[in-house]
Amino acid sequence: MATSMTTDLVSTEQSQTIAQYAKRESERGSWIITLSELYARVALGVGFLASVADRFGLWGAYGRPNVSWGNFQNFVQYTGMVNSFLPSRMIPPLAWAATIAETVFGVGLLLGFYQRVMAIGSAALLLMFALAMSISFGIKSAINYSVFAASAAALLLVIIQYKSAKRD
Repeated sequence: MATSMTTDLVSTEQSQTIAQYAKRESERGSWIITLSELYARVALGVGFLASVADRFGLWGAYGRPNVSWGNFQNFVQYTGMVNSFLPSRMIPPLAWAATIAETVFGVGLLLGFYQRVMAIGSAALLLMFALAMSISFGIKSAINYSVFAASAAALLLVIIQYKSAKRD
């Protein structure tokens, strides 16, 4: 009987110790999750808004260092090259749709509005861009520009936010 009580007591103490350890480790690791989420949100958000700024010449004229388009007309032409498989009449509306989406996702990610929606939308937009680049230029182009990686980062944001909401 004494052995049974001792075993029960040790089991209970071990269970509590394990539970306390697990809780401590969970709390200790939560800062890295929070920091990772913030880092991904800022990186994606700034990336979207920097691209939009380039389309409207805010980084300077085309041909200057680190300027991809310099104006919206050049961006529309690039959109046509990326989406070479689409009819040309669809390119200007697609360029505007991408610009609006990137602006909304960029601001939403930075400010933390509707985080899961912004992350899902960002992942989908980046995946569509990566697939269009792959079709038009070959998969290496999308890999070189890390578009698949950015899409994956946005999906990881969704998972982090889902798990955080479940924990709360």
